Amino acid sequence: QVQLVESGGGLVQAGGSLRLSCTASGRTFSRHSMGWFRQAPGKEREFVAAISWMDSSTYSADSVKGRFTISRDNAKNTVYLQMNSLKPEDTAVYYCAAGWGVHPTDIGEAYAYWGQGTQVTVSS
Repeated sequence: QVQLVESGGGLVQAGGSLRLSCTASGRTFSRHSMGWFRQAPGKEREFVAAISWMDSSTYSADSVKGRFTISRDNAKNTVYLQMNSLKPEDTAVYYCAAGWGVHPTDIGEAYAYWGQGTQVTVSS
């Protein structure tokens, strides 16, 4: 069983930056591929970025490429999402997720564990 706790959300002006963190409990973090998803009010959940447990290869949605960076620190059981050049359309609840697959994926069903989410609000 893996428990995930996100932090780092908040209110920021357009063009600003935030860094989200997701800390996992348990001893298996280093063997989980990790992902970030988001859900805006009235919209479906959307993939943001993912990182492999094996080689830390990453995969990001086109909408955030060049602006968001996912990384992980296995010694701290933590995955990060550095968000730069934020836009109002980035406003959402951001969730981290842990999966058993080797490769980073945008398929939500590939992730077995989910955090409770952290709110990110970008004002114009």
